[in-house]
Amino acid sequence: MAEVTVTRCDDSTFEVVVEGTATTSHAVTVDPSYAARIAGAVVPVETLVRCSFDFLLEREPNTAILRRFDLSVIGRYFPEYERVIRGMLP
Repeated sequence: MAEVTVTRCDDSTFEVVVEGTATTSHAVTVDPSYAARIAGAVVPVETLVRCSFDFLLEREPNTAILRRFDLSVIGRYFPEYERVIRGMLP
């Protein structure tokens, strides 16, 4: 299993490092209103980003994950994302 580290850069940008067979780095933006809609006000955005990478890593290797993207685009590639991620959040 890959190790995922999420670091907040500013209010809406996160650096995500995935250490697996290969190490990759990703710049992820998260619109606060999107995060609130998906995760509510209780779950930290870092947790949403971390769980989103767990979701992605169940479906593809870290080397296939876009290097820069907005979290909302995951649903374009995986239509089940928003439904599944809600169940993955603490």
